[in-house]
Amino acid sequence: MNIVNTLVQNTSRHPEKMAITFEDRTYTYSEFNKLVNRFANGLLIQGVKKGEKIALMMKNSDSFAISYYACAKIGAVIVPMNFRLVEREVSYILNQSESVLVICDQEYEALVQEAKSEISHVRQVITVEKPTIIGNLSIEAVLSDKDDEPPIEIRNTDDLHILYTSGTTGNPKGAVFDHQRVTNVIVSLMGTLGYHSEEKFIHIAPLFHAAQLVICLTSSLFIGASNVIHREFNPAAIFRDIAKYKISTFFAVPTMYMFLLQFPDKDQYDVSSIKRFLYGAAPMSGDQVKACMSFFKSQNFYSLCGLTEAGPSGIYLSPEDHQAKVGSAGKNALFLNEVKLVAPNGQETKPGEVGELIFKGRTIMKEYYKKTKETAETIRDGWLYTGDLGIKDEDGYVYIVDRSKDMIITGGENVYSVEVENVLHSHPQIQDVAIIGSPDPKWGEVVTAVIVRKTGETIDQTELEAFCRRHLSAYKIPRKVIFKDELPRNASGKLLKFRLRETINNVNPNYAAK
Repeated sequence: MNIVNTLVQNTSRHPEKMAITFEDRTYTYSEFNKLVNRFANGLLIQGVKKGEKIALMMKNSDSFAISYYACAKIGAVIVPMNFRLVEREVSYILNQSESVLVICDQEYEALVQEAKSEISHVRQVITVEKPTIIGNLSIEAVLSDKDDEPPIEIRNTDDLHILYTSGTTGNPKGAVFDHQRVTNVIVSLMGTLGYHSEEKFIHIAPLFHAAQLVICLTSSLFIGASNVIHREFNPAAIFRDIAKYKISTFFAVPTMYMFLLQFPDKDQYDVSSIKRFLYGAAPMSGDQVKACMSFFKSQNFYSLCGLTEAGPSGIYLSPEDHQAKVGSAGKNALFLNEVKLVAPNGQETKPGEVGELIFKGRTIMKEYYKKTKETAETIRDGWLYTGDLGIKDEDGYVYIVDRSKDMIITGGENVYSVEVENVLHSHPQIQDVAIIGSPDPKWGEVVTAVIVRKTGETIDQTELEAFCRRHLSAYKIPRKVIFKDELPRNASGKLLKFRLRETINNVNPNYAAK
């Protein structure tokens, strides 16, 4: 069982059922599978061999789904790329992954052309629309007349995709997954979340990201459900399609949830069809979750706390546990996985002690591609070391307090940035916030808050300090406050704190309210 043969089976079971809708195009399972086969057979004609790497640099679209499944059907290894990367970063991934072909949106064609200019193993570029560069081909030109199944045997031990990490600490690493591991993630989600064939998913987060790709798209097509794909994040269009298509499962990163709550016309739309709300990929404070529950009039929220290297899978907080433990990452690992918090010596921590979150199970990556040393550092005795620091309470529920590299040591005291961020997120005039450490000759590091104010709001420094003192110990209170129009985030919504450290620690803090 894998994503290739289950697509074929679902096409046989309900050929006329809607598989994908994108803008003004809708595909039944029969239509989608035939188009996938035509592209797959066309790629074979282009000389693509089983096991070769094909990079995708595309925004969300029907073409992304068609390309992904066409590559999977011929045994190619898919390399989804962040479409917001710059030339240097694209070149790095193309070279490091050994990709031989790139499928991209026309708007990224010139960027890809420059990025591959000194990479000899990239043989061809295929664009979604008509190419603008001589020698490149369009998907339409590659499509074969043959819509039968490609003559390639797919084994569950064959590699399916390489998912590059977000690169929040530097160059990304490529996590390798075979068909069996991806199938295990889907089965894990089915066993934990209760997915079924009558689901209707809406895709608003980037499909190159592990969460939207695996938790939603491949899982949905695996069980024979229906999908509505959005190219851009547009709150009005999202609310419209939730009501129009009666969306049942909704995934978004925390920043997307917050933007939806700020949309002025949100109350005009019927969102009652959503039966399952999923959030993850970045921390979400308890107050933010409660605000979402209030607007959507639902308690059926799941926190999914994991990472790309785990499939993605990890630990989750069920709707029932949200009532008493909102803000926690959860207690149990997803189905087929184990979870522990361990001290540096490898021993499991006691309640109240800080430890590193580690996972073990059938969903974790095979390896980092061509990075033996980094793989050995991350996977030890079968356990995946995440770099996330957390504590568990007396009931065993885990609370993430920081990334191991983001912990601040000030005057010998450990400060966990997530704790301070959660407090500041509850401030009525703060839209977004990041906590980092800044070098200090006296304290070693001091706590620095980088704040984005809500539109039209001002923040009084004295009031802010008083607010912090009501909720934080004195050594945790930010000694520096810097105001920014926005925080650097990647397309997955994750804060790029290393970018802040590069810039903020060379900038004089601005204490004046503007």
